[in-house]
Amino acid sequence: MRSSLPLEKPLRELEEQIEELKRLTAEEGLDRSAEIEALERRAEELRRKIFSHLTPWDQVQLSRHPERPYTLDYIERMCTDFFELHGDRRFGDDPAIVAGVAFLEGRPVAIIGHQKGRNVRERQYRNFGQAKAEGYRKALRVMRLAAKFRRPIICLVDTPGADCLVDGESRGVSEAIAVNQREMFSLPTPIIVVIIGEGGSGGAIGIGVGDYIMMLEHAFYSVITPEGCASIIWPHDEERGPAEAAAALKLTARDALEWELIDEIIFEPLGGAHRDPAAMAETLKAALLRALDHLTSVPVEELLEQRYHKFRRMGIFMEAEE
Repeated sequence: MRSSLPLEKPLRELEEQIEELKRLTAEEGLDRSAEIEALERRAEELRRKIFSHLTPWDQVQLSRHPERPYTLDYIERMCTDFFELHGDRRFGDDPAIVAGVAFLEGRPVAIIGHQKGRNVRERQYRNFGQAKAEGYRKALRVMRLAAKFRRPIICLVDTPGADCLVDGESRGVSEAIAVNQREMFSLPTPIIVVIIGEGGSGGAIGIGVGDYIMMLEHAFYSVITPEGCASIIWPHDEERGPAEAAAALKLTARDALEWELIDEIIFEPLGGAHRDPAAMAETLKAALLRALDHLTSVPVEELLEQRYHKFRRMGIFMEAEE
C-alpha cells in the first residue's frame, strides 16, 4: 500500500476504489468504464481542491513525503554516466551526501546532494539525510575538482539539518559548513542550487551558496524546522505547535521568492513530486539546462561578483534605537 499524508487520505480512498474497480473489470470482464470515469473526475476535482488550499504546515509535510524523489532518483532520471566519489580524505565517507560527476544532456557537470533512505535500514545508513563534517568536506572536495576542470556544479538540498550529535560536533560539522560557504563564494565555475525537499538550517546552506537558486513548489527553506521552533518558543503551550510555527517562519517557496532568497519556483505535478517522479525530473532538468545556458555565458569575474552581491543583499540591517 502506498504511503499517504493525512491531507491525502480522502484522495487515496477514491484512488483505491478506482484501482479496485479496474481490477474487477480485468478479472470479471464486466464493463465498469462509466463508474470508473465518474470516480476519476471526482478524484481530479478533489485533488485540485486539496492542493490549491495548502497551509505552510501542509507544505512541510509534503516536502517530507516518504515517496518524494531524492537526489539519487533525480540523478538516475536526469543524468548519464554518473560516477560517484567517496570520502573527504581526512576521516571517511558520509552516505548522507552523494557527490560525483555526470553528464546532463551531454554537458559535463558535478552533482552533489543530500540523500535520505526509503526504509529503516537505508534511513539509518544515510542518517536521514543529516550530514556530518565529512559529508560537507566530501562535497567541497568534489566542488573544487569541478572548478578545476570548469564543470558547473549542481547542488540538490534535502535535509532537516546537519548532524549536531556528538559524532557530528566532535569532528567539526559547524566549521565544515562555514568553510563550505566561504569557499563556494570563490569557486570559478557556475553553481546552481535546488531545494528539492527539506531545506533545513545550516545543513542546507552548507551546499547552498550559488549563482542561481531554485526551489520546488512544495519544498521548504528555513533557519529551523517548525518542530524545533515550536519547542523553543512555546515549550509549555500544548495549543501552539509546528503548524503555527511553520506559518510564522515564512518557509514556503513563495515566501522565499518574495524575500528574494531564491530566483525561481519549479512547479510540481498536481499533488506533489511523488505523484509523478518522471515528470518532475523532466521539469527540473529543463530548468537546470535553462540556468546553465545563462550562467555559462557570464564571464567568471562577473559571475563571482554577482554571487557575492546576491548574498550581501539578503536580509535587512537595522540599528538598535538608543
